[in-house]
Amino acid sequence: MADSKKLTPEQVAELVESGHTYVDVRSRLEFEEGHVPGSFNVPLMDLDPSGRLAPNRNFMAVMEARFGKEQPLILGCRSGGRSRQAALLLLQAGYLDIAEMPAGWEGARDAFGRPTPGWRPKGLPVETGHPEGRCYTDLES
Repeated sequence: MADSKKLTPEQVAELVESGHTYVDVRSRLEFEEGHVPGSFNVPLMDLDPSGRLAPNRNFMAVMEARFGKEQPLILGCRSGGRSRQAALLLLQAGYLDIAEMPAGWEGARDAFGRPTPGWRPKGLPVETGHPEGRCYTDLES
């Protein structure tokens, strides 16, 4: 099984600008509050009725219904953990061209605890709300 590519927020911005598909695997609420312009929202985990993050049992079904296994995809989340899990699931399912943004939306820390700024702290463009055809409510139906 191949591994995913690791991209910086600046690399992701260039690829998205040139038409690559970005899939935000954060919860619906996180996505609504701000996301990479043009991105699609397919939560790996979403808020349950009690307000806690719980696994999205439809994640793979929605991904397989909406994105081809040969389509290049870039995955991102808040700080890299969920996008890493999603990348592994997709690669195991036979997806061929998966990239991740390990710094995520907010940023992450490297193995030595040093901060790595994510998309938002880098001051890159932000879109908010429920973009028609790209929010999870539209994608899961």
